[in-house]
Amino acid sequence: MEDQSGAAEHDFTGAAVILRVLRVSLHVGFAVLLLVALVRLLAAGVHGAAWLQVGLVLCLAGVYLAGTVLEKRHSVRPGRFDPRPLSAWWLAAVCLLWLLLVWGSADFVWLAFPLFFLQLHVLPRGPALAAIAASTMMVVAALWFHNGGPAGSQLQLPIVLGPAFGAAFAVVTGLAYRALYLEAENQRLAAEELRATRAELARSQHDAGTLAERTRLACEIHDTLAQGFSSIVLMGRSAEQALDAGDTGLARNRLRTVQDTAAANLAEARNFVRGLQSPDLEQSSLVDSLRRLCAQTETEAAARGAALSCRLEVEGTPADLPNPYRTTLLRAAQSSLANVWTHANAGTAVVTLSFLGSEVAMDIFDDGAGFDPAAVPNRADGSGFGLASLRDRVAALAGTLDLESAPGEGTVVAIRLPLEGRTPPGTPAGAPGKAGR
Repeated sequence: MEDQSGAAEHDFTGAAVILRVLRVSLHVGFAVLLLVALVRLLAAGVHGAAWLQVGLVLCLAGVYLAGTVLEKRHSVRPGRFDPRPLSAWWLAAVCLLWLLLVWGSADFVWLAFPLFFLQLHVLPRGPALAAIAASTMMVVAALWFHNGGPAGSQLQLPIVLGPAFGAAFAVVTGLAYRALYLEAENQRLAAEELRATRAELARSQHDAGTLAERTRLACEIHDTLAQGFSSIVLMGRSAEQALDAGDTGLARNRLRTVQDTAAANLAEARNFVRGLQSPDLEQSSLVDSLRRLCAQTETEAAARGAALSCRLEVEGTPADLPNPYRTTLLRAAQSSLANVWTHANAGTAVVTLSFLGSEVAMDIFDDGAGFDPAAVPNRADGSGFGLASLRDRVAALAGTLDLESAPGEGTVVAIRLPLEGRTPPGTPAGAPGKAGR
């Protein structure tokens, strides 16, 4: 689109230069012919009716100059006064003053040639041709009149052929100028439309980028900060209950968990600003991070009074995964296990990480209450958002996410991610194990 816009602007610029040269030549030609006629008039001596001729010359020059100046000002700044609706009246005033000058002196008949171009430019084609024909006849009549026509002299052939050929040449040239003018206008409009389209596209891309960034931050906040704050609230309540019961040891343990969780959230927030991966993955491997997550899940469930056993199982030889893969898998485990200890009322949760050569798979199983996946809402309070954001994360890596659950039958979240440079997903390479199934 940028190439098309640039080509349109280039063509429009070239045509505009040609039109400007032709327009300036027309105005200069009119001014020179008017000045030559005025000089010849003054050289013959100014007396009697000649003063009226001088006044008409100055009036014609003023009217012509006013029209061209107004047209130029409007073309440079379209917001200014638009003289185009009055252009026909302006041309009529110019032609009337020219006719009065021709009546007084044959030296002014040659102004007809620039007037032919003005008539073609200002008037529609039919009226313009009629005006040119009438002007040509007026030139012939004026030449015949000023060369002794009323005294009975015959109409000489050069007096007719000169203006006729001049008018024909002006018509051909004027029509070519008009076609070039219309083409330049079309190119100008096309260039403006392309610029507007390009600006709209830039705005759309900016809005899409902003929306994508907001979605990314929403996923990060849901999977990290929101879960961390939920854990802090839970541990704080558990510590308060322990203090009320006089169990300072348990309260101290819960407060220590609050401190650790708050520190982790702070690190995550700082990483959002820097655009880095999870701090857990910067300091340890994915397997170690998942193992710590399982232990933290047991602690958070215990704070709610639930006896949840959460463990990690690794199948295959752990591979060095790219950062986006490690982050996606860790976020998936965080979100899924948070749902387990928050909603599932499960006794067992198992995270199975499988390295299958051509892909990496992770299953999160719990034996909790289960639910109907088709009825999962995306509520205004933010709950229900985790599954949708997880699907987006997995899809961004060309992976697949399967959710198996039913009321009273537990839940399995199965994720498969193809490894870069390996066999694409879908190639049989062994199915990921359904832990606990």
